[in-house]
Amino acid sequence: MIDLILNILMIFLIFTAFFMVFTKDLLNSVITLPLFGAILVVVFVILQAPGVALAEVVIATGLTTGFFVITLNKTGA
Repeated sequence: MIDLILNILMIFLIFTAFFMVFTKDLLNSVITLPLFGAILVVVFVILQAPGVALAEVVIATGLTTGFFVITLNKTGA
């Protein structure tokens, strides 16, 4: 059962990664980044790595997305 859930989450990760890379709008790509991070957090929790999941939430999902949004606002993109 866990394998099925992980496989479904990996498929969602692939779709969100392709969307982030191939979308024309930078804001849509930046908005998709926390979704990618949230799916990764669920994967890490299922794999019993809560420390890695916590780091993913704080660094990748929170700080990186915040920096990208601030950068987009300052550049006007």
